[in-house]
Amino acid sequence: MIFSSRKHILAVFALLFVVSTTWAADLTPHRAEYKVKISVVSGQLNTELRPIESGYVAAHAVKPVGLSRILTDGRMKVSSEFTAEADGVKPVSFHEVDTIKDEPEVRLNFDWTTNMASGTVGADDVSIQLDGISHDNVSIQYAVMFDLLNDQLQDTYVLFDVDKMRVANVRNIGTKKVKTKAGTYEAVGIQHQKEGSSRVTTLWCAPELGYLPVVIEQHRKKKLNFRATLTNYTAT
Repeated sequence: MIFSSRKHILAVFALLFVVSTTWAADLTPHRAEYKVKISVVSGQLNTELRPIESGYVAAHAVKPVGLSRILTDGRMKVSSEFTAEADGVKPVSFHEVDTIKDEPEVRLNFDWTTNMASGTVGADDVSIQLDGISHDNVSIQYAVMFDLLNDQLQDTYVLFDVDKMRVANVRNIGTKKVKTKAGTYEAVGIQHQKEGSSRVTTLWCAPELGYLPVVIEQHRKKKLNFRATLTNYTAT
């Protein structure tokens, strides 16, 4: 009887150990607004992260503001559905419409049972075999946020670029105080750069906002060509 009780206690402890090692901190649903500068064009970036039954949907939209509307009346809207579990973020689907650059519309679905990404780019069908977890241009941000929350930031992430895979090298460049219209934050600088690319993207992520980037910068050949600064944030 005593032996049976001990077995029961050990089983309970074993279950608790499994639960504690597979638990992961969750992303925080939110809405955020950023002031954007792209070369000579000024704009506004609106982002939203909302939970759904299978995971999350993130939506990003950029539009010109002020005098920049004279230069372009285009819009960029991208959305990504993904899961976020103990083993990290996995994209499920991706949709992009970019009339600022007049790019073809992109629709993709990721099937992790077959490791295939398939969909359409404009009028063309695409189907590419995936070699491990790959991210679209939106889910990569939330993968970094999720991994920072769970102290499991990777050195490399694979980005899906429609026609091929690109490895993005990631590094932590330290912390600094960042002042924005939405507030002042002690932020962690995370840089990523695709192999073979001259563009370096830096996310200044605020731990108190679930590692949401409060400033996003992109340099090409050491010249700043994109900057987004947080102006408003609401946890939902």
